[in-house]
Amino acid sequence: MFWNTWQHYFSFENLKSLAIAIIAFLFFLFLRKVFTKYVFAFFFKLTQKVPGELFSNIVRAFEKPMQWLFIIIGLYIAVAYFPYLDKTNPLFLHLVRAAIIYLVGWGLFNLADSSSTLFKKISKKFNFNIDEILIPLLSKSLRFMIVAITIAVIAEEFEYNVSTFVAGLGIGGLAFALAAKDALANLFGGVVIITEKPFTIGDWILTPTVEGTVEDITFRSTKIRTFADAVVTVPNSTLANEAITNWSKMKKRQISFKLRLPHHTSREKVEKTTRKMEELLRNHPGVHPETIFVKFDEFKENGYELMLYFFTKTTNWGEYLDIKEEINLNIISILDDEDLSIAIPVRKLLNESNQEGPEKEKSVASES
Repeated sequence: MFWNTWQHYFSFENLKSLAIAIIAFLFFLFLRKVFTKYVFAFFFKLTQKVPGELFSNIVRAFEKPMQWLFIIIGLYIAVAYFPYLDKTNPLFLHLVRAAIIYLVGWGLFNLADSSSTLFKKISKKFNFNIDEILIPLLSKSLRFMIVAITIAVIAEEFEYNVSTFVAGLGIGGLAFALAAKDALANLFGGVVIITEKPFTIGDWILTPTVEGTVEDITFRSTKIRTFADAVVTVPNSTLANEAITNWSKMKKRQISFKLRLPHHTSREKVEKTTRKMEELLRNHPGVHPETIFVKFDEFKENGYELMLYFFTKTTNWGEYLDIKEEINLNIISILDDEDLSIAIPVRKLLNESNQEGPEKEKSVASES
């Protein structure tokens, strides 16, 4: 009996079928490499000549799924010739169909990653006002829907009743909502951020929690890169309940400081210096012309205080610093031309004692 079984499994017909199955599978592996190297490259170059990026994105998104499709087809044909497996087995057919469904979902998932470009083009063509914050959320929502639909279709392929699962979610919805209270708060906080638009991606914001540039906004949180180059993840519910200063919304940037001239400065020099500084600001190309104040502001215990208050046209931090530095250097030149210096607070120690010699020195030392 053992000999008959051995002869059956290793008969010439079975070995021939086994060889055909292996050759068929290797042939499709070879086709996969040919497709990757030549056919896909040809289609990609062809789509680049077509106006727009839609076809290029589709080809790029389905590149990996198409490579795996060759493996699945090769495996299916190999099993058809493989003498020890039955290709009509229901489980095998379910697995093949589920794999194809997965590959389609994989390609659509990859395509949804470039959906931000699609949303921007739709917004531009049909004059829809899609905010930069909303585009990543739409892309993530689309990806989530693709994953959910793919899982549902695969479950249906294995004859699992998805409606029963959905009904179960409805029964446990209240408990789920209570358990996910913080997640829901963050979700509604994200909705508030999207609708009120206190900031968008790329804006420089300041809150009681963090200061930096907004990098990403998700359903749960917002990622902000600080000026120390660290990324801080802040829950949306926290941001929605905080005061937010959006520095990127500035149309001009303020510079305000005070200079103190010594008491021995004459009135004429104070007036002339003030006039020269104001003229400097009004003629500077980087200073906004609408609000410029250079005034003799106060009498101080160690000099006359001048106030300079103006704005730069740019809000860029680096350009702002360049303009500020240039104005400071020009102010130094004005003071040098007028033979003036900035008053520095000095404390004078006076000794009214008539004592002399060592006793007087002792008295001064004790007061200091």
